[in-house]
Amino acid sequence: TGAGRVLDLGCGEGQVARVASAGGAEVVVGVDPAAAQLAVAVQRCGGPRYVRGLAAALPFPAAAFDAVVVCLVLEHVGDLDAALDEIARVLQPGGRLVLFMNHPLFQAPGSGLIDDRLVDPPEQYWRVGPYLPEDVSLEEVEPAVRLPFIHRPLSRYVNGLAERGLLVTHMAEPAPPPAFVAQAPEYEAAASIPRLLLLRAELVGPSPDLR
Repeated sequence: TGAGRVLDLGCGEGQVARVASAGGAEVVVGVDPAAAQLAVAVQRCGGPRYVRGLAAALPFPAAAFDAVVVCLVLEHVGDLDAALDEIARVLQPGGRLVLFMNHPLFQAPGSGLIDDRLVDPPEQYWRVGPYLPEDVSLEEVEPAVRLPFIHRPLSRYVNGLAERGLLVTHMAEPAPPPAFVAQAPEYEAAASIPRLLLLRAELVGPSPDLR
Protein backbone atom coordinates (compact mmCIF):
# COMPACT_ATOMS: atom_id res chain seq x y z
CA THR A 1 0.00 0.00 0.00
CA GLY A 2 1.31 3.45 -0.94
CA ALA A 3 4.19 2.19 -3.10
CA GLY A 4 4.53 3.78 -6.52
CA ARG A 5 7.16 1.50 -8.11
CA VAL A 6 6.83 -2.18 -7.22
CA LEU A 7 9.00 -5.13 -8.21
CA ASP A 8 7.48 -8.61 -7.98
CA LEU A 9 10.57 -10.82 -7.77
CA GLY A 10 9.88 -14.34 -9.02
CA CYS A 11 6.49 -13.30 -10.35
CA GLY A 12 5.56 -16.57 -12.06
CA GLU A 13 2.26 -16.08 -13.89
CA GLY A 14 1.84 -12.61 -12.42
CA GLN A 15 -0.80 -13.06 -9.72
CA VAL A 16 0.95 -10.88 -7.10
CA ALA A 17 1.97 -8.31 -9.72
CA ARG A 18 -1.65 -7.94 -10.83
CA VAL A 19 -2.76 -7.43 -7.21
CA ALA A 20 -0.13 -4.71 -6.75
CA SER A 21 -1.22 -3.01 -9.95
CA ALA A 22 -4.90 -3.15 -8.97
CA GLY A 23 -3.94 -1.71 -5.58
CA GLY A 24 -2.85 1.56 -7.14
CA ALA A 25 0.89 1.22 -7.76
CA GLU A 26 1.99 3.47 -10.62
CA VAL A 27 4.57 1.04 -12.04
CA VAL A 28 4.62 -2.71 -11.42
CA VAL A 29 7.31 -4.94 -12.91
CA GLY A 30 7.40 -8.71 -12.62
CA VAL A 31 10.66 -10.57 -13.12
CA ASP A 32 11.08 -14.32 -13.48
CA PRO A 33 13.60 -16.68 -15.14
CA ALA A 34 10.91 -18.87 -16.74
CA ALA A 35 9.85 -17.69 -20.18
CA ALA A 36 6.76 -19.94 -20.15
CA GLN A 37 5.51 -18.38 -16.90
CA LEU A 38 6.08 -14.87 -18.23
CA ALA A 39 4.14 -15.71 -21.40
CA VAL A 40 1.14 -16.68 -19.26
CA ALA A 41 1.55 -13.50 -17.20
CA VAL A 42 1.48 -11.36 -20.34
CA GLN A 43 -1.65 -13.16 -21.58
CA ARG A 44 -3.42 -12.47 -18.27
CA CYS A 45 -2.35 -8.83 -18.48
CA GLY A 46 -3.79 -6.70 -15.69
CA GLY A 47 -1.37 -3.76 -15.91
CA PRO A 48 2.15 -4.91 -14.96
CA ARG A 49 5.02 -5.32 -17.39
CA TYR A 50 7.25 -8.38 -17.29
CA VAL A 51 10.98 -8.96 -17.70
CA ARG A 52 12.99 -12.15 -17.80
CA GLY A 53 15.80 -12.21 -15.24
CA LEU A 54 17.44 -13.83 -12.25
CA ALA A 55 17.20 -12.83 -8.60
CA ALA A 56 21.00 -12.77 -8.38
CA ALA A 57 21.38 -10.35 -11.33
CA LEU A 58 18.34 -8.09 -11.61
CA PRO A 59 18.22 -6.09 -14.87
CA PHE A 60 17.38 -2.77 -13.19
CA PRO A 61 19.36 0.29 -12.05
CA ALA A 62 20.01 1.04 -8.39
CA ALA A 63 17.14 2.49 -6.33
CA ALA A 64 14.65 1.76 -9.12
CA PHE A 65 11.81 0.64 -6.80
CA ASP A 66 10.25 1.73 -3.54
CA ALA A 67 8.85 -1.75 -2.83
CA VAL A 68 9.93 -5.31 -3.60
CA VAL A 69 7.62 -8.28 -3.08
CA VAL A 70 9.09 -11.80 -2.90
CA CYS A 71 6.44 -14.50 -2.55
CA LEU A 72 7.50 -18.15 -2.07
CA VAL A 73 10.68 -17.60 -4.08
CA LEU A 74 13.84 -17.42 -1.94
CA GLU A 75 13.41 -21.07 -0.89
CA HIS A 76 14.21 -21.93 -4.52
CA VAL A 77 17.17 -19.55 -4.98
CA GLY A 78 20.58 -21.13 -4.55
CA ASP A 79 22.62 -17.95 -4.07
CA LEU A 80 20.68 -16.23 -1.29
CA ASP A 81 23.39 -13.65 -0.62
CA ALA A 82 23.45 -12.48 -4.23
CA ALA A 83 19.65 -12.24 -4.27
CA LEU A 84 19.60 -10.16 -1.07
CA ASP A 85 22.38 -7.95 -2.46
CA GLU A 86 20.26 -7.27 -5.53
CA ILE A 87 17.09 -6.60 -3.55
CA ALA A 88 18.92 -4.01 -1.44
CA ARG A 89 20.51 -2.49 -4.53
CA VAL A 90 17.28 -1.91 -6.47
CA LEU A 91 15.38 -0.55 -3.44
CA GLN A 92 15.48 3.17 -2.83
CA PRO A 93 16.39 4.34 0.72
CA GLY A 94 13.32 3.92 2.89
CA GLY A 95 11.90 1.36 0.46
CA ARG A 96 10.09 -1.71 1.72
CA LEU A 97 10.58 -5.42 1.20
CA VAL A 98 7.73 -7.88 1.74
CA LEU A 99 9.03 -11.43 2.03
CA PHE A 100 6.58 -14.34 2.12
CA MET A 101 7.98 -17.85 2.56
CA ASN A 102 7.40 -21.33 3.88
CA HIS A 103 7.95 -21.18 7.63
CA PRO A 104 11.58 -22.25 8.13
CA LEU A 105 10.89 -23.92 11.47
CA PHE A 106 7.71 -25.84 10.81
CA GLN A 107 8.57 -26.73 7.20
CA ALA A 108 12.07 -28.02 7.95
CA PRO A 109 12.95 -31.33 6.20
CA GLY A 110 11.06 -34.22 7.75
CA SER A 111 8.50 -31.99 9.44
CA GLY A 112 4.85 -32.94 9.33
CA LEU A 113 1.74 -34.04 11.15
CA ILE A 114 2.13 -37.25 13.15
CA ASP A 115 -0.97 -39.29 13.98
CA ASP A 116 0.30 -41.78 16.56
CA ARG A 117 -2.27 -44.52 17.17
CA LEU A 118 0.19 -46.80 18.98
CA VAL A 119 -0.01 -44.87 22.25
CA ASP A 120 -2.98 -44.76 24.61
CA PRO A 121 -4.61 -42.35 24.27
CA PRO A 122 -3.64 -41.65 20.62
CA GLU A 123 -1.64 -38.49 20.00
CA GLN A 124 -1.49 -36.03 17.14
CA TYR A 125 1.37 -33.57 16.96
CA TRP A 126 3.56 -31.68 14.48
CA ARG A 127 7.02 -33.16 14.22
CA VAL A 128 9.83 -30.67 13.55
CA GLY A 129 12.66 -32.07 11.45
CA PRO A 130 16.35 -31.01 11.51
CA TYR A 131 16.12 -27.23 11.68
CA LEU A 132 19.60 -25.74 11.90
CA PRO A 133 21.40 -27.50 8.99
CA GLU A 134 20.78 -26.06 5.54
CA ASP A 135 19.31 -28.68 3.22
CA VAL A 136 18.47 -28.97 -0.48
CA SER A 137 15.76 -31.26 -1.87
CA LEU A 138 13.74 -31.44 -5.06
CA GLU A 139 10.09 -30.37 -4.93
CA GLU A 140 7.65 -31.52 -7.62
CA VAL A 141 5.49 -28.46 -8.27
CA GLU A 142 3.60 -30.14 -11.09
CA PRO A 143 4.00 -33.39 -13.08
CA ALA A 144 7.55 -33.62 -14.49
CA VAL A 145 8.48 -30.17 -13.12
CA ARG A 146 10.82 -30.15 -10.13
CA LEU A 147 12.36 -27.20 -8.34
CA PRO A 148 15.11 -27.19 -5.72
CA PHE A 149 13.71 -26.47 -2.26
CA ILE A 150 16.34 -25.04 0.06
CA HIS A 151 15.74 -25.10 3.79
CA ARG A 152 17.55 -22.42 5.77
CA PRO A 153 17.03 -21.43 9.43
CA LEU A 154 15.20 -18.16 10.00
CA SER A 155 18.37 -16.51 11.34
CA ARG A 156 19.94 -16.89 7.89
CA TYR A 157 17.25 -14.65 6.40
CA VAL A 158 16.98 -12.10 9.24
CA ASN A 159 20.74 -11.66 9.55
CA GLY A 160 21.08 -11.45 5.78
CA LEU A 161 18.53 -8.63 5.71
CA ALA A 162 20.19 -6.80 8.61
CA GLU A 163 23.63 -6.98 6.97
CA ARG A 164 22.21 -5.07 4.01
CA GLY A 165 20.45 -2.37 6.02
CA LEU A 166 17.04 -4.02 5.76
CA LEU A 167 15.36 -3.66 9.16
CA VAL A 168 12.49 -6.07 9.89
CA THR A 169 9.54 -3.92 10.96
CA HIS A 170 6.79 -6.56 11.05
CA MET A 171 6.48 -10.34 11.21
CA ALA A 172 3.36 -12.48 10.81
CA GLU A 173 2.78 -16.23 11.14
CA PRO A 174 -0.70 -16.83 9.70
CA ALA A 175 -2.60 -19.89 10.85
CA PRO A 176 -3.59 -22.44 8.19
CA PRO A 177 -6.79 -21.32 6.44
CA PRO A 178 -10.03 -22.98 7.59
CA ALA A 179 -10.45 -24.58 4.16
CA PHE A 180 -7.16 -26.45 4.63
CA VAL A 181 -8.00 -27.59 8.16
CA ALA A 182 -11.43 -28.79 6.98
CA GLN A 183 -9.91 -31.18 4.41
CA ALA A 184 -9.45 -33.95 6.97
CA PRO A 185 -10.29 -34.43 10.69
CA GLU A 186 -6.63 -34.99 11.61
CA TYR A 187 -5.71 -31.56 10.26
CA GLU A 188 -7.41 -30.00 13.27
CA ALA A 189 -4.29 -30.91 15.25
CA ALA A 190 -2.26 -28.64 12.94
CA ALA A 191 -4.64 -25.68 13.10
CA SER A 192 -2.26 -23.80 15.42
CA ILE A 193 0.90 -24.58 13.42
CA PRO A 194 1.79 -21.86 10.88
CA ARG A 195 2.95 -23.15 7.52
CA LEU A 196 3.93 -19.72 6.19
CA LEU A 197 5.89 -16.71 7.42
CA LEU A 198 5.72 -13.05 6.39
CA LEU A 199 8.49 -10.52 7.02
CA ARG A 200 8.28 -6.83 6.18
CA ALA A 201 11.53 -4.87 6.15
CA GLU A 202 12.60 -1.30 5.39
CA LEU A 203 15.88 -0.20 3.84
CA VAL A 204 17.09 2.12 6.58
CA GLY A 205 20.33 3.22 4.93
CA PRO A 206 21.30 4.34 1.44
CA SER A 207 21.17 1.66 -1.24
CA PRO A 208 24.61 0.00 -1.06
CA ASP A 209 26.77 -0.12 -4.18
CA LEU A 210 27.09 -3.88 -4.43
CA ARG A 211 28.17 -4.24 -8.04
